[in-house]
Amino acid sequence: QVQLVESGGGVVQAGGSLRLSCAASGRTFSSYAMGWFRQAPGKEREFVAAFSRSGATTYYTNSVKGRFTISRDNGENTVYLQMNSLKPEDTAVYYCGAAQTYQPMAVRLVDYWGKGTLVTVSS
Repeated sequence: QVQLVESGGGVVQAGGSLRLSCAASGRTFSSYAMGWFRQAPGKEREFVAAFSRSGATTYYTNSVKGRFTISRDNGENTVYLQMNSLKPEDTAVYYCGAAQTYQPMAVRLVDYWGKGTLVTVSS
């Protein structure tokens, strides 16, 4: 069983920054691909950024490239999402996900989810 706990959400003005954290239990990083997803009000959950299962490759959805950076601390079993130049359309609940897949991360492939952290970007 894998447990994921997100933190770091909040309210920020457009153009501002936030850093999200996802603390994972167990030997997660060696067995799972780790990623971030988000779900805006009235919309489906979507992929944001992820590491491959090996940790050697990162993936980003086009809308966040150049603004968001995913990173990890293997010793702390923690994955981060640094979000810069935030826009109102980034407002969503952000979820951490773990997947036992060698494919690029996608919602349908996630085996475990955290409970999410709310990010609100005001204009």
